[in-house]
Amino acid sequence: MDLGAPKPFLDEYPSAYTDRVGQWYFSWNKPNKAVGQFFTPLSVARFMAELSPRHKALTRVLDPGAGMGILSCALCEMLTGDIELEACEIDEKLATYLDICLSYAQLWMKSKNRYLKYKIVRNDFVLTYGAALSEFNDIPFDIVISNPPYFKLSKVDARAQVAQRVVHGQPNMYALFMAVSAAVLQLGGHGIFITPRSYTAGHYFSRFRQYFFSLMRPRAIHLFESRHDIFNEVLQENIILLAERSTQDSDVVLSSSVNFDFKRGIRRTKSSAKVVKKDNVLHIPLSDYDDAVTEIVHTWTGRLQDYGLEVSTGPVVPFRAVNLIGRAGDVPSTHAPLLWMQNVKPMYCQWPLNYKGQYLLLEGAAKLLLPNQNYVLIRRFSAKEEQQRLTAAPYLGNLNTSVIGIENHLNYVYRLNGYLTDDETRGVAILLNSSLMDSYFRIFSGNTQVSATELRNLPLPPLEAIVELGKLAAYSDYDVNTLIGKVLGHYA
Repeated sequence: MDLGAPKPFLDEYPSAYTDRVGQWYFSWNKPNKAVGQFFTPLSVARFMAELSPRHKALTRVLDPGAGMGILSCALCEMLTGDIELEACEIDEKLATYLDICLSYAQLWMKSKNRYLKYKIVRNDFVLTYGAALSEFNDIPFDIVISNPPYFKLSKVDARAQVAQRVVHGQPNMYALFMAVSAAVLQLGGHGIFITPRSYTAGHYFSRFRQYFFSLMRPRAIHLFESRHDIFNEVLQENIILLAERSTQDSDVVLSSSVNFDFKRGIRRTKSSAKVVKKDNVLHIPLSDYDDAVTEIVHTWTGRLQDYGLEVSTGPVVPFRAVNLIGRAGDVPSTHAPLLWMQNVKPMYCQWPLNYKGQYLLLEGAAKLLLPNQNYVLIRRFSAKEEQQRLTAAPYLGNLNTSVIGIENHLNYVYRLNGYLTDDETRGVAILLNSSLMDSYFRIFSGNTQVSATELRNLPLPPLEAIVELGKLAAYSDYDVNTLIGKVLGHYA
């Protein structure tokens, strides 16, 4: 049954045929983003397949969330022996065309004197195999290759319940796919995944990382330099991971590329100890400069809490305070200034702006208001087009008010039992705005979101260096990076 699908060309590679079928299919049936469908470009599928070690004469392959099967078909071309494949696809319509594509791959392999035996599982992958997270796995696979679905799900969802041992906070489906995939690999088996990079750091993925990296050892990591190179709707960097189910560490091949130009990208090798850090956070230094930045920052032993500082998220959630927020107001008698992410620029805070409601009504907002004192304001999100991931401004309490409002797209640093001095406030803001700290942040985080937890864990130089930065900034017109060079060179 061809269902109108394009016919294969003579001796056409299976992945190329699958790509054509996919383009035809999506010309009249768009991917369902609600269930995390982001389909793999042909060149990416081939690159992922090329990462796969050549296991043996017969390779057992699992393709969770197979879609049209482009990853499986690329493996059929790259491996040299026979293949037994299990492809999971819950979308019935897609599964029909998956069958067409794998059927052609079977014929193509037969023409090369190899065989492909495949089975399509039309059930949810996590529900089907999730028990392997806590039970002995007697269905081992040699390779799992996957572009898993990407979406958040409730903790009470049946899939989150099955995968409870790797869930912390609001789970994301792709991490559950990765965890279950690791559980069904045999010792010496390999997993190849293309996903968002968010699992490599951050508190919400800590339980997943603990489980996954207790089984798997990274062997190769590839980054895409632009967050929208592969999946335009995913607002963070994409990462390809090759990992082996093993207890043995070894060097990790790190690479990156712009768009799909894999041959001209960066490629270097680092020891596992340089990549997998405390709490299984992955550091991915892609250049000698990244190495130098990491070496400098890792000499710093301070953290915010060591200096009596804390970071919190702005308490004003606009949709919950809509009746309190206005575009006009009387400060300080009836309103307080409301600072949004857009009010915060590198090293300065501008208020008011001709943007949304800049005023917060005092009456009824007592729990949302903060004392008007010194804060370091940090944008929690960076836009796609912005080069700087960390954007911070010193707020020196200079508005004519006793209280202010901070919207929850901002984090703010403050002293727990007391007040930040002007020099401390400027110094912390300079540090966070510097190319040095921004580069370090990018080495371990590909997220557009800067979480309070990540800020708490950032290594900091001695407090006296931070104060010196603030003092020098008060009477000089040096730019941020010049200040960093002048002051922190003594503390590196």
